[in-house]
Amino acid sequence: MINAIFIIVFPLLFVGLIPKVKAIMVGRKGKPVLQNLRDFFKLLRKSEIYSDQATPISRYAPLLALSATFVAALFIPFVSDKTLFSFHGDYILIIYLLSLAKGVMALAAMDSGSSFQGMGTSRELSFTAFLEPAFFLIVAAIIFSSGAGSCSEIFARQCFGYFDVWNSFAGLALAIALFIMLLVESSRVPFDDPATHLELTMIHEVMILDFSGFNLGIIHYTAALKMFIYASLVSHLILPSTVAFWWYLVLMIAIYISIAVLESLMARFRMNRNLELVLLPLCIALLTLAVLMAKFLGAW
Repeated sequence: MINAIFIIVFPLLFVGLIPKVKAIMVGRKGKPVLQNLRDFFKLLRKSEIYSDQATPISRYAPLLALSATFVAALFIPFVSDKTLFSFHGDYILIIYLLSLAKGVMALAAMDSGSSFQGMGTSRELSFTAFLEPAFFLIVAAIIFSSGAGSCSEIFARQCFGYFDVWNSFAGLALAIALFIMLLVESSRVPFDDPATHLELTMIHEVMILDFSGFNLGIIHYTAALKMFIYASLVSHLILPSTVAFWWYLVLMIAIYISIAVLESLMARFRMNRNLELVLLPLCIALLTLAVLMAKFLGAW
């Protein structure tokens, strides 16, 4: 039940930390941390406006994306070590559910017939082509080290011993790879800037230009939940299973604050540099898996 409460309440609450920290860093008061929750409930009370060319895909895609992301979150450990559901090989289902959510939103973005939204969709899917293999390699490296078979066993219990040099390297490297994936999947700086509008370099924002009202609120919540999933995976990869759950909350807050600091200190990259940076999690995961295999075979 603790995980269920976290899935429902905390995604939008934690996202509210990012603009607050960014405002403090530039000397402004900034909007309240709870502002995203207020905007979410306000959008739920509003009606939607659709294009004359829109099909039922535009109407139901946000709910389908939310359903797929929410089901994936049921297999993810949050503040509790145990997930709501778990079975051997469930990490494959998680990857495909997150891909399904992205796929239906890509269809909805192209449903309007706008070339502008089609441009953003092509960029989003080009990033996904490199991120999904990276996630599989990250999971493969953890499974090779721990022998775990489900997401609950993989991430809920720290499997890298920090008294060993190579295991420490593997745990830190995979956490960095997952953090980069978090930035990409959440469309944050340096890959995208959610604070900008009507620019040719947008990705996520341009895909949802035709949505309003209830569906727009659902899209914002889905994006916050997906960021929350990746942040939780990073936290459980770093923290040992023996620490109190307060340390999990502290690390989650630190991850969101680090995102805000990163966005305040650096600008968005050019699109060609983004494609190069997206390859970094794939390279890190492949290198880490190779190091673990070499260590197991006695090369070191």
